[in-house]
Amino acid sequence: MSSWYNLFPRYPWLSIYIWVIFCVLPFFFIFRTSEPLNIAIGIVMVFLFLLCYRFSFKSQSGLVYMWLAFEMAINIGLTLLFGYVYLALFTAFFIGNIRRPVGFFIMYGIHIALTIGAIVAGFFLEIDLFLPQVHFLILTLIGVVLLPFNLYTHNKQEKLEGQLVYAQERISELTVVAERQRIARDLHDTLGQKLSLIGLKSDLVGKLITRDPERAARELQDIRQTASVALNEVRELVSNMRAVRLPEELARVQQVLRAAEIELTVEGEARYAEITPIVENVLSMCLKEAVTNVVKHSFASKCTITFHPVSENFSITVADNGIGLLEGTDALPGNGLNGMRERLDFVNGSLQIQKEQDGGTAMTFNIPSILRNIVKE
Repeated sequence: MSSWYNLFPRYPWLSIYIWVIFCVLPFFFIFRTSEPLNIAIGIVMVFLFLLCYRFSFKSQSGLVYMWLAFEMAINIGLTLLFGYVYLALFTAFFIGNIRRPVGFFIMYGIHIALTIGAIVAGFFLEIDLFLPQVHFLILTLIGVVLLPFNLYTHNKQEKLEGQLVYAQERISELTVVAERQRIARDLHDTLGQKLSLIGLKSDLVGKLITRDPERAARELQDIRQTASVALNEVRELVSNMRAVRLPEELARVQQVLRAAEIELTVEGEARYAEITPIVENVLSMCLKEAVTNVVKHSFASKCTITFHPVSENFSITVADNGIGLLEGTDALPGNGLNGMRERLDFVNGSLQIQKEQDGGTAMTFNIPSILRNIVKE
């Protein structure tokens, strides 16, 4: 709630110029009176309101409700004295940013009641001042009612989406830990006994090689056979390891983009014939990281994933229509580009980043298809 100089609410659908008008307009109402004392009181009240509004954004404790109470009192004073009710929109905006449900609903109800009460009282005290602007007063009341609730639900949705992303990251981390533990357990069960046997027989061969060469030769044959069996079991274990498949990863990123309200277009097939598990795993991890960058940093509304036909490379492109990568962004540790490059370097792959014509970013990761033959051999 506390950010740098939130005097004017910063939302893409609310122009700062409108809020500046709401700050300047009270002086027009104040200077309509000819009494210097009333003018001085009005100017002081406006500046006190802006000061309380600023302090309410800076406050991190229960004092925020005190500043809100001051704002509401000043709103009532400006409404009754000068017929200016529109600063109530500032208070309504701030109430919408209160995260605690109890505090939000209490201040929301109080603010609506006081605003309506002040307007009704103004009609009784000086109807000529309020009647000409009755249509603006109705629009203000609608804003006071709808603006806080819309902001509250928007902030709540953002919080839930953040929790969902964090939960997904934690699930991914726990899945990796569980997979590592399973691999370690399988390797221990598969190799532990056989390596111990090979070690004991090697010691025995060292003792028998001069005393009983024939028996030493038989023991060496047993060692070779045991090593061969262990090698076959390791190969079987590796072939059964759970690899991240491209169709599975594509389904996951579709869910992520749908949750982020980003339109997705998929071109090509997410299946490559004769692709090795390690290459497919690297491509899947890079696809996941690229889509994560789109969701977190691009502010895009559209994303296109292209699976290029196999020629000399297995190649995938992730493009968006967002704000693009700023200069030096690819050197930041938090954007995952270094991790993608490290994975691709492991399989002699490469990462290409270019700016799109619409200002977005296109990431293409390539892995030589010749690796399939090397791995098979």
